[in-house]
Amino acid sequence: MCNLRNVRVTVWNEYAHEKSEAKIAAVYPDGMHAAIADALRKNPELTVRTATLNEPGCGLGGDVLEQTDVLTWWGHMRHGDVPDELVNRVYRRVQEGMGLIALHSSHASKIFSKLCGTESANLKWRESDDKEILWVTDPNHPIVAGLGKDHIVLEKEETYGEHFDIPTPDEIVFISWFSGGEVFRSGVTYKRGLGRVFYFRPGHESFPTFYNEDIIKVIENACFWCAESAYVKPDYGHYMSVV
Repeated sequence: MCNLRNVRVTVWNEYAHEKSEAKIAAVYPDGMHAAIADALRKNPELTVRTATLNEPGCGLGGDVLEQTDVLTWWGHMRHGDVPDELVNRVYRRVQEGMGLIALHSSHASKIFSKLCGTESANLKWRESDDKEILWVTDPNHPIVAGLGKDHIVLEKEETYGEHFDIPTPDEIVFISWFSGGEVFRSGVTYKRGLGRVFYFRPGHESFPTFYNEDIIKVIENACFWCAESAYVKPDYGHYMSVV
């Protein structure tokens, strides 16, 4: 069973843009995964490791997944390079109770699409530097605990818009408005098997979104929310048939 005072988080990143584009490397010199992990490590109740696509086993080989309570996932240009066998392993772990936090363009990742059962890559989008306001639609949700405000402002972000081809969420935590007029369900949750899934839209590689304290607070909260069901097995003993 997961100990919520020591949640084991693996921050996964394909780590491609930062290596191939100087302007992205200038924003995230050690990769987006490093920026997220460094911020999460400030919470002593999170034990954080990183993993990237080009590492052996895509960084998730051996018993890494078995030792992970919550997996955060960022991918974009190399979705197709993630082996199906790994996707199936992650899927099984979510069913068993591991949490998954899909960030930004991970809406189009193999694992998020498999968990959704829809063409989740389908949405409207624009390369832009529009302002984004993420409005909190569920102020009592643990994912926004301690945020202390009803919205988050990002001065520059890539624009997404509806329609977003996902199943009806269990909960909608954020809806975004962009200065170009688009709106988007930017923070949604699902339960899959014994696991919890949170999709969180912000995080385009060109912008320093993962240095924003409010964004990190949401991801941190989501780690604890997702971990609540990690490794908890239901007790069906009281349903045993009486002969």
